[in-house]
Amino acid sequence: MKLSKHFSLFAAAAAFTASTAVLAAPTFINILTGGTSGVYYPVGVALSQLYGKNIEGAKTSVQATKASVENLNLLQAGRGELAFALGDSVADAWNGVEDAGFKAPLKSLRAIAGTYHNYIQVVASADSGIKTLADLKGKRISVGAPKSGTELNARAIFKAAGMTYEDLGKVEFLPYAESVELIKNRQLDATLQSSGLGMAAIRDLATTMPVTFVAIPAEVVAKIGSPAYQAGVIPAGTYEGQTADVPTVAITNILVSHAKVSDEVAYQMTKLMFDNLPALGNAHSAAKDIKLENATSNLPIPLHPGAERFYREAGVLK
Repeated sequence: MKLSKHFSLFAAAAAFTASTAVLAAPTFINILTGGTSGVYYPVGVALSQLYGKNIEGAKTSVQATKASVENLNLLQAGRGELAFALGDSVADAWNGVEDAGFKAPLKSLRAIAGTYHNYIQVVASADSGIKTLADLKGKRISVGAPKSGTELNARAIFKAAGMTYEDLGKVEFLPYAESVELIKNRQLDATLQSSGLGMAAIRDLATTMPVTFVAIPAEVVAKIGSPAYQAGVIPAGTYEGQTADVPTVAITNILVSHAKVSDEVAYQMTKLMFDNLPALGNAHSAAKDIKLENATSNLPIPLHPGAERFYREAGVLK
């Protein structure tokens, strides 16, 4: 009898220890961003700080990546819990568009929120003489890492403008900061970058040397033929020396998670973001355009149930 009693007490203690270990297990939140000189990275750092302070047991990290396409493939593989990605890349990932860098449909992806717009920013050194898209023919340009969201944008825009990479003098597949350094060193004439407004690398270039911002006319945007691409404007004064509005392409960014992230963690990530929008805006001005009322509009993938719960509570979804 005593032995049985001792065994029961031992079993109860073991069960308590096991349950305590489960409760104490850390929640890992790895946030997949982009290059450190873009917008994804500083906003990702701000989110990481919010989650680390406010989600019990959270162990957060921020990973610099090649952005959209890499991020989505990493999410599908369970190597991150939250990622930034362009809306057109998210749609291609869900549908498994191999040319866009997705060997199979990524059906584990779930949306957390539509956020701010990326703007296609084609900037050229003033010395190059480039003023229009047609002027890029025969010139040296960087279009982002191969099959990155930026590079897919470049392909779509050039095709709509009746051009291919073969029309260009030289095409480099480089991230933001490296592209800008080559323009400064007169080794490139222009770069096409997909980012939020006021991005650091272009600000740096515009303060270093005279540059020209190349317009992407609305008729070219219409020829792309995808709802992910909308006509947009880089407002005058966004960058030093930019004295006029520049017509361009706008593409929605989406914060994406995956189905194995718990509903509670997804709920907390969504709620904390919208409860702390000023902190994100302080991290980068582009994030000031994140609006709760736009968060669930035109998403190409299903909402994560945890995020959906938050939007129902907030009255965004009925």
